[in-house]
Amino acid sequence: MSSRISDYALIGSCETAALVGRDGSIDWMCVPRFDSPACFAALLGSPDNGRWLLAPEAAHKSTRRYRPNTLILETHFSTATGSVLVTDFMPMQSGDQILVRMVRGLRGRVSMRTELIIRFDYGLTIPWVTKQPGGSLLAVSGANEFVLSSPTPLHGEGFRTMGSFEVKAGATALFALRYRNSFRHKTFRINAQSLLKKTENFWRKWASRCTYEGPKKDAVMRSLITLKALTYTPTGGIIAAPTTSLPEIPGGARNWDYRYCWPRDATFTLLGFLHAGYHAEARNWKSWLLRSTAGRALEIKVLYGVAGERLINEQAISWLSGYQNSKPVRVGNAASEQFQLDVFGELMDVLHHAGRSPNESVSKSDLRIEVLQYLQEVWRQPDHGIWEVRGKTFQFTHSKVMAWVAFDRAILDAEKYGLKAPLEQWKATREEIHKSVCRFGFNKRLDSFVKSYGSNEVDGNLLILPLVGFLPATDPRIMGTVRLIERRLLRHGFVTRWESSKRGAKKNPSEGTFLPCSFWLADYYALTAQRNKLDRLLGKLLKIRNDVGLLSEEYDTKSGQLIGNFPQALSHVALVNTIINRYNKNGPAHQRSGATDLL
Repeated sequence: MSSRISDYALIGSCETAALVGRDGSIDWMCVPRFDSPACFAALLGSPDNGRWLLAPEAAHKSTRRYRPNTLILETHFSTATGSVLVTDFMPMQSGDQILVRMVRGLRGRVSMRTELIIRFDYGLTIPWVTKQPGGSLLAVSGANEFVLSSPTPLHGEGFRTMGSFEVKAGATALFALRYRNSFRHKTFRINAQSLLKKTENFWRKWASRCTYEGPKKDAVMRSLITLKALTYTPTGGIIAAPTTSLPEIPGGARNWDYRYCWPRDATFTLLGFLHAGYHAEARNWKSWLLRSTAGRALEIKVLYGVAGERLINEQAISWLSGYQNSKPVRVGNAASEQFQLDVFGELMDVLHHAGRSPNESVSKSDLRIEVLQYLQEVWRQPDHGIWEVRGKTFQFTHSKVMAWVAFDRAILDAEKYGLKAPLEQWKATREEIHKSVCRFGFNKRLDSFVKSYGSNEVDGNLLILPLVGFLPATDPRIMGTVRLIERRLLRHGFVTRWESSKRGAKKNPSEGTFLPCSFWLADYYALTAQRNKLDRLLGKLLKIRNDVGLLSEEYDTKSGQLIGNFPQALSHVALVNTIINRYNKNGPAHQRSGATDLL
């Protein structure tokens, strides 16, 4: 039986990441990048699909924490004979990836065991393991190579690397696993204590740049560190999550690969970094977005690889049983080929919030003209929408609103900076889209905007409308929409993405509540000064974080468990923005209008 998603903690190198269970087992890691094939895939299968266990042999209890303002994980194991502290971390190491595990005796004596099962290609390929001069172990398969260094005696058993050892108070046992290309031979020499010090200094120095000093700063800081950990440093791209196929409901089939970068999340991410003082990260994210979307507007993608790759084919991995038997296990994401209007709004919104730097070339102006010329031709078309529905397309209200955002932001920038642009044409299209949404996307009988033109259903993404300035938060049509969302989409206080027309759906939902939507509702309460509602909802959202402060994409109110890919960048971005909104003395800080001129 798989561990609960909330039982995992994240460690990473800002190029890849690993999930460490409360039981001391690393059950997921991809090398050398976030979106590379996994070498530990027990999370989506069984231990024989790859993991690294390091834990006491006897019955034990465990507690854990991150070292303050770092991504260094400390797990305290307590047994009848003593206690130990296991420290797990990944140093910032470009190219090669290093995973360090340190066991320090705290009290008495503790018998420990380690079980290393390396399986390349998502748990499929068993490497050839040999002992090297000096005692290290070499595991090779094709271009992939791991070297395990440890003074602890280890032996092979059934294609697994095993070891048993005792740690007494004051003693330390070290393990270092280093990935590299098998055809690039380098000297393997690791000083674990030095790497620990450097890694701690890196994270604490990075955390010290945070400019937010209000209440709940610890929650903000943990989310910011998580976002930094999900950033691919060489390019600045930020992945949605480091996992694939963690289900939206256990046993279900809605299992997607989130190890890619979505432009859709760009503005919220940009603003989250900006309002916390991380301008370099915001600049790098903006630069990644501009590089990745460069080219003809009709070829702009919904999602990209961490370096801006566009060819992301989806396939099912048949040899993995799936998290709690949730099939299929997917790698790649076919949504990359969908048509989604909101992407163009996000791109223009990022350019708008980034402002205009003194050395800016005309390329941004050219990009705006190219994108809006294309958008003028296609905005009336149906699309797959923000939720990336597969199959039939619809006239989604949110998609049309984001097309309006694209024209609105470009107009504001052209007027502010004196850019040469067909302003009258843009203004006419902006007005046309606005009228279209208000006429066809608003249901007078329900007194609410609806999911798609002519629909009788409400959708959680409609909470975006006041946040992007399509209408004021106090407009009666927005207020009516929020009331309907509260009546139809709230489940134990959390917001679901959409209504289900299936009978009995409330008793057997097809997915959990969607955490970013819940934060967007909290943002609406901030905009309308509904402090009591805001504080109650924010308190509930903070309470469902796991013991080390991490959130997934969704929350199952029936089981009380985090579900979906984990940890989820958009959930943590939303947390940062909502808390800053709540405690900003000048009112909500991230209403998505007004350029910063900081990038």
